[in-house]
Amino acid sequence: MATKTDFLKSIKDLSETDLAARIKEDELRLKKLEFAHAISPLENPMSIRGLRRDISRLKTELRKKQLGI
Repeated sequence: MATKTDFLKSIKDLSETDLAARIKEDELRLKKLEFAHAISPLENPMSIRGLRRDISRLKTELRKKQLGI
């Protein structure tokens, strides 16, 4: 499993379109996880929190690129 710093380094190299695609992909994965968790509890419910935070990091990086920061 990748650490947070590895994740941050890997998203800095992505283009805006790649970031947007990754955000859509992860949001879909989050919906599926939340739905599966509603039906029967997940073995690791903290994975939902981690995925939500990763999506936030991706959105932050996308916004930085849009603003030219």
